[in-house]
Amino acid sequence: MRASPLSRFARYVVVLVAAGMLSACASWFDNVYIFSSEPKHKPTVLTEIKPTLVVKPLWNASVGKPGRYFLTPAMIEPDVVIAGGKGVVERRVLATGALVWRTDVDQPLSAGVGSDGDLSVVAATNGELIALGSDGKQRWKVQMNAEVLSAPAVGQGLVIVRTSDNRVLAYDAENGRRRWTYQRTAQSLVLRSNPGIVISGALAYGGFPGGKLVALTVATGALRWEASVAVPKGATELERVADVVGTPIVVGREVCAAAFQGRLGCFDVTSGTAIWTRDLSTSTGLEIDGRFAFVTDENSFVHALSRGSGISVWKADKVAYRALTAPASVGRALAVGDYKGFVHWLAREDGSLVARSTTDGSALVVAPRAFAVGSQAAVLFQTQGGGVYAFVTE
Repeated sequence: MRASPLSRFARYVVVLVAAGMLSACASWFDNVYIFSSEPKHKPTVLTEIKPTLVVKPLWNASVGKPGRYFLTPAMIEPDVVIAGGKGVVERRVLATGALVWRTDVDQPLSAGVGSDGDLSVVAATNGELIALGSDGKQRWKVQMNAEVLSAPAVGQGLVIVRTSDNRVLAYDAENGRRRWTYQRTAQSLVLRSNPGIVISGALAYGGFPGGKLVALTVATGALRWEASVAVPKGATELERVADVVGTPIVVGREVCAAAFQGRLGCFDVTSGTAIWTRDLSTSTGLEIDGRFAFVTDENSFVHALSRGSGISVWKADKVAYRALTAPASVGRALAVGDYKGFVHWLAREDGSLVARSTTDGSALVVAPRAFAVGSQAAVLFQTQGGGVYAFVTE
């Protein structure tokens, strides 16, 4: 399925890239697609629902507005590390929200947080990569010459970042020394999004413009394999934008990813061979659990697909056109956020609406993060108003 032009309620914009750097961009927070006219569909009006799932607020905090950037919490159970746009970084207990430490790096941030529990890393808008220790104190920082829009990946003794000029850079986690660089050719039109890197075993996986998913050897940065999540199509450059979005998900022997104006699918982790693919466009990425792959499409329809085959199980349209986030699988429900700060809870088995929660009224853009509090399923959202909200289900 090809995506129709994004409306003003979309969370990402297409930007021009020149000489390997972003040369023209609109604030994605303005929710403006710079090549489109008025939206074809108005956001679905919310109506009262009778909750069949008990959802309770667990805790909330405020770390500061991220502006036009995508700041994501790093789940390092039993804690979480969160960051705000002006440079505040906090570590809190997931179950209670209790503050473990708070640091101000004194720089506005463009990306973060990446953490392995010991080292927590953020990127500043001036191109600095800043690493904090388990006590919140700065261990090192290095200057990069490109913008970082997604949280660094931390693991295997490395900090790996994806830059806006299509490079992947690896730094020694102990001292910040550059270890290797992987470079891809820049595209003339790309989504301004936050495509992440994930480390799993000896490989690091990441998505790129042109619909490419790559596996890099962690030790050296050498390309192990490359697969096509999407194949650019269309008569114009705009129609051919087919960027892999979100962070790939590694589950067992598979790595799964999704693309804008393209497909989603799962691939063999060692060879890149496609296990299954499905034509479906998204700008938010996907979620995988034991039975299903979940994805929010360009119209904010939420889809559940068979985990093993990609066959459609159900599609939910009750909160369509509300610029939904990627889903999070939370116990027997899915949680998705919208552009007005509402959290919508869908039944995992059939997509019916089972509950609704509120945050601070600002847009929910980054993917929610699921976790557990004892035997209870919980989820964490970070808002564009700078709030962090945790909810627990019963």
